[in-house]
Amino acid sequence: MTKVATSFSLLPVAVIACLCPLRAADRLPDIVVYLADDLSARDLSLYGGTNIKTPSIDALAADGMTFDRAFVASPACAPSRAALLTGLMPARNGAEENHTYPRAGTLRLPSLLNQLGYETAAFGKVAHGKSASDYQFHTINLQKDIPQVRVAVKTFLENRVDERPLALFVGVSNPHVPWPAKSSVDAQQMTVPPQLLDTPQTRVQRSRYLQEVIDLDAYLGELRALTDRHLSPDQLFVFSSDHGAQFPFGKWTLYDEGTRVPLIVTRPGKIAAGSRTAAMVSWIDILPTLIDVSGGAVPDALDGRSFARVLTGKAVTHRERIFTTHSGDRMMNVYLSRSVRTPRYKFIWNVHPEFAFTTHIDLLLRETSGDYFRQWTELAKTDSRAARIVARHHGRPEYELYDLEADPRELTNLAGDPTFQKIQSELRGELQDWLKTQNDQLTVFHQPLMLNAPDTWVPRSPPRQKKGR
Repeated sequence: MTKVATSFSLLPVAVIACLCPLRAADRLPDIVVYLADDLSARDLSLYGGTNIKTPSIDALAADGMTFDRAFVASPACAPSRAALLTGLMPARNGAEENHTYPRAGTLRLPSLLNQLGYETAAFGKVAHGKSASDYQFHTINLQKDIPQVRVAVKTFLENRVDERPLALFVGVSNPHVPWPAKSSVDAQQMTVPPQLLDTPQTRVQRSRYLQEVIDLDAYLGELRALTDRHLSPDQLFVFSSDHGAQFPFGKWTLYDEGTRVPLIVTRPGKIAAGSRTAAMVSWIDILPTLIDVSGGAVPDALDGRSFARVLTGKAVTHRERIFTTHSGDRMMNVYLSRSVRTPRYKFIWNVHPEFAFTTHIDLLLRETSGDYFRQWTELAKTDSRAARIVARHHGRPEYELYDLEADPRELTNLAGDPTFQKIQSELRGELQDWLKTQNDQLTVFHQPLMLNAPDTWVPRSPPRQKKGR
């Protein structure tokens, strides 16, 4: 299919001039941002998970504010991280499908923090792939696995001589595939999310995924001890994930399992310990929040808005609507979705319901991640519930509407129900109006697989997979 060109006016570099740093006597807080990779909020005990304990995440929450309604801009690595680091939604910054990057000249968070007087450093997977160097962090190291990140961050902090306040970004590849062959999590005792098929290999892979969550939690404790030792007591600490886990109805989808992420923010003496908020925030809001907290003037051309008032207890709400977009992951997932979410309802527009929804899970069937899908398709031949779940994975109706209070797992589509006709019409109109403001061209980036041609969905024999893809 033909790729539709988009037009976009880059944010003027001159807006940096308005980011006036504070006086030298008013030292800025050090900033630490710790990012997981493919972690659904519901898998943490902090958000109701029951399968594992995450003591370091719980301790962080006890020291600061937990956000119950934090969402990413897009449920794939590259567009999600680009939105975080530019404060712009994918159609406006240019990173729409996975493995794409913001347009040249787009303002980036490190440059803004540098203008405020920060040294900036990034370790591991903060930006995505080759785009990492484009963000102009003062120091950057692209090793992604926790052992490598651990050594690099420790060495940097122990040898650092820069007297400026530090904005330190640390991203680990956990719990992104490939998952480890062994896990300390008992696959037989765990619970399996109701949207998934409970098969033996599903349990095995879930246990391996959860082992990586345990490991990233352990490193969080190490990282906090390290930054407490080397940075100032006035420290703003942020923990989150770029999107949900790589399971069906998670990553690459606009269900909450794919877009709702953990978010905890601490700052001693400034953010109430053990506090919790239902305010809806988006990853695009993190950039303006960091600028605001650091005393800078937030550029008004961003999509993001500072939630600093929520952090200080001066506000209990932030956004009335959360918009999310997904434009695919190269040839593995050629599928466009757009959504709008209120505190209670979510409306999803699947732009091309005639396309087949496929992913790395079902096309690659890796032993280190999605091989359980073989059991799903085999079970679907004889079990009606399995057949419905597999069919729902591959095929979505054009419109989906969910009552998130009554149906938090988004299992019952209310689109077309006369009782909810008014809500559906209003949210559909809001979404269409928002897409116009974004100049979203609804580009199909690759030739899709078609829902009515399942013989073309041929599982592939994957090459050896590297960690942190």
